[in-house]
Amino acid sequence: MQKAALNFSRIFVGVLFIFSGLIKANDPLGFGYKLQEYFDVFHMPWLSPFATGIAIFLCILEIVLGALLLFGFWSRKVTAGLLGIIIFFTFLTFVSAAFKVVTSCGCFGDAIPLTPWQSFSKDLVLLVLIVYLFINRNKIHALTDNQGKQRLGVIGVTALSLIFSIYTYTYLPVLDFLPYKVGQSLPEAMRIPDGAQPDEYVITYKLHHKVTGENKEMSDKDYLKTEIWKDDNWEIVGEPTQKLIKKGYEAKIKDLMISDASSTDYTKELIENPYYNLVIVAYYLKDTDEQAIQEMNTIAAQAAKEFNVRTVLLTSSSAQDADQFSKENKLMAEVFYADAVPLKSMVRSNPGLMLMKNGVVINKWSHAGLPSYETLKTKYFEQ
Repeated sequence: MQKAALNFSRIFVGVLFIFSGLIKANDPLGFGYKLQEYFDVFHMPWLSPFATGIAIFLCILEIVLGALLLFGFWSRKVTAGLLGIIIFFTFLTFVSAAFKVVTSCGCFGDAIPLTPWQSFSKDLVLLVLIVYLFINRNKIHALTDNQGKQRLGVIGVTALSLIFSIYTYTYLPVLDFLPYKVGQSLPEAMRIPDGAQPDEYVITYKLHHKVTGENKEMSDKDYLKTEIWKDDNWEIVGEPTQKLIKKGYEAKIKDLMISDASSTDYTKELIENPYYNLVIVAYYLKDTDEQAIQEMNTIAAQAAKEFNVRTVLLTSSSAQDADQFSKENKLMAEVFYADAVPLKSMVRSNPGLMLMKNGVVINKWSHAGLPSYETLKTKYFEQ
């Protein structure tokens, strides 16, 4: 029984760490954004420029430790490392849940969104299993005692993890779990179906009796049901509080609003364009790759000339910065504005390129993997 329990714990923890590391390594830039949230919470903004690098390191560490646990190599060091990591993660998820500072821990990236309390519960289970493994670390047997093979194994796992992380960082996630993935209809993702249940809230009033001095709290339903509002001796004190008691239907895309420099809403017009159109996403113009912008600009000019394809650039930078950037780079694209959060979800690249038609994401590319105009022409525009 003890051997079975040890093997179960080792396999469960090892596989979960590898899975968690791979999911995050699939989207290291997104994991980096999540780390930036934690850096802001703990007042460490100076770490933000290194967020992506730290994210890649943590992904590799999770994968390597999980693999080494399955192999049974260096059990003392591995279980000690796992224990340190899970204590740290449990602390973070508890802070997120208790103080509601980060709404999603990013434990499994965007593939499996967990609430803070779900994440904390998951980490507690892992903590118990890892403590058990640490106590019984001397009973974990390696697949081989050959030191050379063990070193080769850890080097191989580390190298593969690093290559995968760098590839997805450079050329976009292999698996896209975001609402702007290829094949997604943006109008459909933004639509709330008829009859869908909205969020349900309870409003609480603080009441004071002018004569007796009695104070009490009452929900909005009870306030109306008892008709206490008809009694002039009761008065509402302060502002009523609102609390979510039941989550309703939530659209996949709920925060996208595209406007021009004068704040005119162009969201519907742009995402429902029935023809092929190119969307350059450059959420921070000061950090964008200008050489890639020039390549996209060339593609935009050729597509407009030969097929009348419309190209727009979406950014969260100020209108003043965008105007200057447009003039300096002689942009062929019309410039529109949106919040950085949805733009970062559109393309994990700054800049990135999306090809859309009739509201559907046909394809998208990072600036490192841009297609040639001839490829776009042959594969899409001439069809």
